[in-house]
Amino acid sequence: MFRFENPQHLILLIAVLVIFLLYLGYSFWQKRSLANVGNEDLLKRLIPNFSILRQRWKMALTLLSLLFLISALANPQWGAKKEKVKAQSSDVFIALDISQSMMAEDISPNRLERAKRLTQNLVKSLRGNRIGIILFAGNAYLQMPLSNDASAAQMFISSANTNQATTQGTAIGEAIELALKAYAEGEAIQRALIIITDGENHDDEAMAKVQEASEVGLNIFTIGVGTEEGSFIPVKSASGNQYKRDDKGELVKSILNPQLVRDLASAGGGKHYFIQEGNEILTDIKRQIDRLEKQEVEQRSFTDYESYFQYLLGIGLIFFILEFFISPKRKVRMIS
Repeated sequence: MFRFENPQHLILLIAVLVIFLLYLGYSFWQKRSLANVGNEDLLKRLIPNFSILRQRWKMALTLLSLLFLISALANPQWGAKKEKVKAQSSDVFIALDISQSMMAEDISPNRLERAKRLTQNLVKSLRGNRIGIILFAGNAYLQMPLSNDASAAQMFISSANTNQATTQGTAIGEAIELALKAYAEGEAIQRALIIITDGENHDDEAMAKVQEASEVGLNIFTIGVGTEEGSFIPVKSASGNQYKRDDKGELVKSILNPQLVRDLASAGGGKHYFIQEGNEILTDIKRQIDRLEKQEVEQRSFTDYESYFQYLLGIGLIFFILEFFISPKRKVRMIS
């Protein structure tokens, strides 16, 4: 496994990019200025030892030297030893609503994008626990089984969109049932399900499934997405962006169902939140998950790393020395 021991130093690479862009600007200005002086043959006679090519070589070597030196400062490492380790973990499923109503723009840029951002931050906050991803609309889909792979969870969340739903609706009950089936047999007291939804057009079985989940120890938390004022639902068409209409041709307005959000969490032994609460949601959910009884899980993890900064440091110094010995001026033979 590859990593940088001090990745914060990589921000210095921005300085390398800035220097490169400034040099491009300077080169453009220099070329125009020289063109105003005279043609190339005349310039060679007037300034016989001037060499743009040598200047470019010096700058290229300088930039390469900085690139390797900064990378060395960050200390690239490869995992050299992988061992099995024991860790205390909770099993947490995150169920994300991808129904068409989540495209409503009553919160910017729209409900789904805001929910995805929150979900990605939630995965980061709960790192160390096993995370599973469920997407639901008219049906529920297991996108990722319980896993310690936070990067995979982030990928599935990032790619979530309304086109993945074959039917429309808000099948919260099916999402809960899918989470229950995905858990292994045994005690469920260390498990949680976080439902992120606007609660619109929900199925009638949702509350019944919450009761069933609560009886086997599955703690349910809910996050409401949207506003009670609501918004129309944009849809793409051949003539451009339009808004969803019902069978009578009337515009369909989507409104957050806050009572369902509250009722699901209350019946599920968890807590409810609304997305406008921002980072407070992450802090409190992490606190709630940390309170759950943990189970011991076995993970394979790298426990020893070998550093390779010295190689990058050496290459960077070589480029620096080469740049030092290259003269910006061309040697001119004297004719006697």
